[in-house]
Amino acid sequence: MSGRILTVAQQKGGSGKTTLAAHLAVALAKQSGEPVAILDVDPQGSLGTWYEAREEAHGEDETGLEFRTASGWGARREARSLARSHGYVIIDTPPKTDTDAKPAIDAADFVIVPIQPTPVDLWATSQTIDLAAREDTPALLVLNRVPPRALLTGEMAEAIAESGYDTLNARLGNRTVFASAMGRGCAVTEDAPSSKAAQEVASLIEELVDRIG
Repeated sequence: MSGRILTVAQQKGGSGKTTLAAHLAVALAKQSGEPVAILDVDPQGSLGTWYEAREEAHGEDETGLEFRTASGWGARREARSLARSHGYVIIDTPPKTDTDAKPAIDAADFVIVPIQPTPVDLWATSQTIDLAAREDTPALLVLNRVPPRALLTGEMAEAIAESGYDTLNARLGNRTVFASAMGRGCAVTEDAPSSKAAQEVASLIEELVDRIG
């Protein structure tokens, strides 16, 4: 068995990396029926804090996920080791540093890049795309924290399309339910399964799985 390694990366802070990583892990575990591991290489440890909340909510043996941490070049070794026994390995990386992100991107089959629909975020994303390109790892953009009915969102979607970046059609909205679910160690697909947010995650997973095979 050799699972897919998906590294969530974005050089700009505040893009929603950890929230996206957690939701990918939970949804892929349910969709695939395979074991899924999450690997936190961000020194802030936000994914680890979420996982601890998940252990408290579900029980240490009932999280449905395996959790590991690593730093620097240890991330590549740990990710590849986990991929031998898991269908998917989801890696959460720190912003603003190539040192920890580079090994995680090198190990990945795909880099998932969350981007908020603003010009500043688009400018910053080019750094992450360039880093992925240097490691010869394909990158997929995900529009995240998208405000409802904003003119800027449409304009930015066009700008991203013109940039030539490979972008998924599915988007995740700027919804408080994401934050509340994370605070309880859950994903919205568990905490609010009938919500619009859960539907957005389901659409994202369906498209992502189709793209990555």
